[in-house]
Amino acid sequence: MTRTRRCVLAYSGGLDTSVSIRWLQEELGYEVVTCTADIGEAKDVDEVTERALRNGAAAAYAVDARRLFVEEFCFPTLAASAMYEGAYPLATALARPLIAKILVDVARDEGAEAVAHGCTGKGNDQVRFDVATAALAPDLQVVAPVRDWEMGRPQEIDYAREHGIEIPVTQESPYSVDANIWGRSIEAGPLEDPWREPPAEVYAWTADPATAPGDGGLLSLTFEHGVPVALDGERLAGDLLVTRLNALAGAHGVGRIDHLENRLVGIKSREIYEAPAAIVLHAAHTALETLTLGRDVFQLKRQLADDWARLVYDGLWFGQLRSALAAFVAVTQEPVSGEVRVRLRRGTVAVVGRRAPGSLYREELATYDRRQDVFDHSAARGFIELFGLPLRTQARIQGALEDTGPLPLERRVKRR
Repeated sequence: MTRTRRCVLAYSGGLDTSVSIRWLQEELGYEVVTCTADIGEAKDVDEVTERALRNGAAAAYAVDARRLFVEEFCFPTLAASAMYEGAYPLATALARPLIAKILVDVARDEGAEAVAHGCTGKGNDQVRFDVATAALAPDLQVVAPVRDWEMGRPQEIDYAREHGIEIPVTQESPYSVDANIWGRSIEAGPLEDPWREPPAEVYAWTADPATAPGDGGLLSLTFEHGVPVALDGERLAGDLLVTRLNALAGAHGVGRIDHLENRLVGIKSREIYEAPAAIVLHAAHTALETLTLGRDVFQLKRQLADDWARLVYDGLWFGQLRSALAAFVAVTQEPVSGEVRVRLRRGTVAVVGRRAPGSLYREELATYDRRQDVFDHSAARGFIELFGLPLRTQARIQGALEDTGPLPLERRVKRR
């Protein structure tokens, strides 16, 4: 008796993955099981799974992964202060290892020998899915129909019509859009010209900063060990907090990012992002760290944040480096508990207050009011003497820096 070859397909319900069901069956002989992960794309997951079954899937899984995504992927990356190239909060990149893990789990339950995704051969996501799957289940084959078949969008539509495949009937758009609870990305179409200002139509989560409320919105965020736990004093689960903050900040035009980024596959790509909650939370979290972390830890953590961002962007979430960095970040976040107040106004986020039980800021040391000042001013002379000792020794023995003459600046002097 011939064993059925089974493949688990990451299914979005769009054109590519709908055509992929039939293509995997006819071209590669797989029985196809689909898996749809809900990570906050605001789509009707039940309708998507029903469409998968109507298009020939043997079974269709739906997984609500919103809370897990926020609390196990987004918030650890927030605690690490990681933004790719200092700009991108990594929304799409963070979702891929989670989806890969879900695919692997379903593949094990179904006895599948392969998993499949709908990524093209030009983007970063193909790398993220393939590498994450290899790390979790090297025995599973990874199939990428869109990367392998020789069809463009018109040919895919013809294929769907010829095979009776139900595809969503939507208005043609020049943009490629991906969204989850942590952020929304838009590329292609007019955005491929980096000189052109993004058209207003590309934005869906954020108001135009020029017409957003001018009085600003004041809100507070509470953190415990680097994790946001409350908004305006109300404790909320991670996914609910992010959802509510997306709406509040987006209404003030906060969260728009226009980024010319370096893709892993070696090309530069112009990306527009909307990430209202992520932008606010990063600003608030950093403000709290300035209170609670010493200078050396804060500076080293900023350096390692770039490593965290790069490995997430490159699809290496399940690698040893992230595990090691996570252990470091966890130690740094022990004192990062407290409250931050921020004001949202016409596309900007301003931290206007912060407080923490473990704050290293002491007013009696920082004040310039001599009546309250406890800083020992007499210790400064000895400190400077020791601090400058290496430079004075070098100048005395090896000579001072070469004097190139006075700076070419206009100087005025008045004498009595």
